[in-house]
Amino acid sequence: MAATVTLEPAGRCRWDEPVRIAVRGLAPGQPVTLRASLRDEKGALFRAHARYCADAAGLLDLERAPALGGSFAGLEPMGLFWALEPEKPFWRFRKRDVQTPFAVELEVLDGHEPEAQPLLGRAVHERDFLAPGVRREPVRAGRVRGTLFLPPGSGPFPGIVDICGFGEGLLEYRASLLAGHGFATLALAYCSFEDLPEIIDTIDLDYFEEALCYMLQHTQIKGPGIGLLGISLGADICLCMASFLKNVSATVSINGSGFNGNRVIYYKENSSIPPLGHDLRRMKVAFSGLLDIVDVRNDIIGGCENPCMIPIEKAQGPILFIVGQDDHNWRSELYAQIASERLQAHGKEKPRIISYPGTGHYIEPPYFPMCPASLHKLLDKPVMWGGEPRAHSKAQVDAWKQILTFFTKHLGPSPKL
Repeated sequence: MAATVTLEPAGRCRWDEPVRIAVRGLAPGQPVTLRASLRDEKGALFRAHARYCADAAGLLDLERAPALGGSFAGLEPMGLFWALEPEKPFWRFRKRDVQTPFAVELEVLDGHEPEAQPLLGRAVHERDFLAPGVRREPVRAGRVRGTLFLPPGSGPFPGIVDICGFGEGLLEYRASLLAGHGFATLALAYCSFEDLPEIIDTIDLDYFEEALCYMLQHTQIKGPGIGLLGISLGADICLCMASFLKNVSATVSINGSGFNGNRVIYYKENSSIPPLGHDLRRMKVAFSGLLDIVDVRNDIIGGCENPCMIPIEKAQGPILFIVGQDDHNWRSELYAQIASERLQAHGKEKPRIISYPGTGHYIEPPYFPMCPASLHKLLDKPVMWGGEPRAHSKAQVDAWKQILTFFTKHLGPSPKL
């Protein structure tokens, strides 16, 4: 019996948008296995599968039918996407070229795996990162290296600088998706890209000030301030920018620390923050054999008065901390609480902290597969990042909504919204 796989909306859609998957033409109550697969730009294969049963009319609607097992279980309409796992160990799901979509192959097999066969139906679903009308402009202005994404229309648009974690070069997928929601977003590189150093020993805030000035001088970006969004070390850089630089309107920190980790942070000639440092002897080996680095940082003695802490009491504008309770890169939830204490101790507005249980370090846009472990840039060994796939996925969906709402409130809506 042939089955038909249908998707709503039909055709291509953004990666951060849900899609409704249904299978028609099955026998009443027929057991089937659904499989999803895609290859990234480097050819790495990602797969997920789940077992289902059709209803009495021979219809399988993933918004109503719970998965009976496989890569996930229960009612998870987008499970075939967020549960994708790499065939290659410790391989992180990333999109390098946002100008091309990911093609997700969906297959329906008769019966339940591992005995499932034959193939009953198939569809290819394209998920992209550039909404219609979004413009992508490479930025090579002075020392600044990055890519600016402009929403459709003439603007001016609220502006955001998006900064990724250490050693990731230039990642554009989050910035490109934000532009689809009306924000002019600069994906900013600071190392491991083109003529920037592969490894940085210090963090010079003058470079990031230059990027901020580029945004403020752009004719299609409205002032008087810019929003900042960063993850991991990128989040700490954003907190530094908000604390030292002018014209920052709002900051989102995704699993940042608020402390200076391993590099001296400089601004001009008379401002610097010493590094907290670390001790690799505190590294643990988990039951899985992966390294657990959550305790390698030196003690944060002094808490909110530690000299290695970013002077967050000087920060301009409101701050939103997005934290995973199971972050194994460092103790993000504790650090966010310390930052909140410091702000309040200096008479500043209490920041908002959204803490997600079962959520690890890499909190990405909606429906990105969780990265439980990958190769650490400096250690050159696989480390664990924490998280439980289902909880982590739900956190990513909610965090994305919170980020969009936060920036709309504090930067203003886009002219197109």
